Amino acid sequence: MDRNKYIYASITVFIVALFISGCASFTGYGKVRPQPFRGERINIEQLEKNWQDYTIHYAGLNASNPLGIMFDPKNDETTLVGDRWIKVDDKETVSEIISWIKSYTEYNPQVWMILGPHDRLYGYLFYLEGHVVVKVINDTTMYVYDLKDPRDQTRRGF
Repeated sequence: MDRNKYIYASITVFIVALFISGCASFTGYGKVRPQPFRGERINIEQLEKNWQDYTIHYAGLNASNPLGIMFDPKNDETTLVGDRWIKVDDKETVSEIISWIKSYTEYNPQVWMILGPHDRLYGYLFYLEGHVVVKVINDTTMYVYDLKDPRDQTRRGF
């Protein structure tokens, strides 16, 4: 009997957790997701080549020590904002940031999609790794919080 109670309690907790996480999208948060394995994908070389089609910001101390670079398409009605993101206006800086991020091979940097409500695409993020928090500001604007440096956690032995 005790085993059945444990199983039912575990299932109940799991269902409640699923319900809460499912409702999270209704509380105003976006998502950062990997691109699908099939279908149309965009890589960092395409983003770099077509850099003028995007409003570009990076996170980090400076262009030679970046944590990530964010690409917000100019030809849509959506906007990505963040207090600690630094705007980039020239191809040389974009290329430098991408090159530095690529050099951190131990983190396997890749291009992720920034999605808002109803999985609407807001832009792309090329970064080292870690949890990214994205919050809905209004129907067309998403706030991307600052990125944490995964190297700090490695140095501390976590």
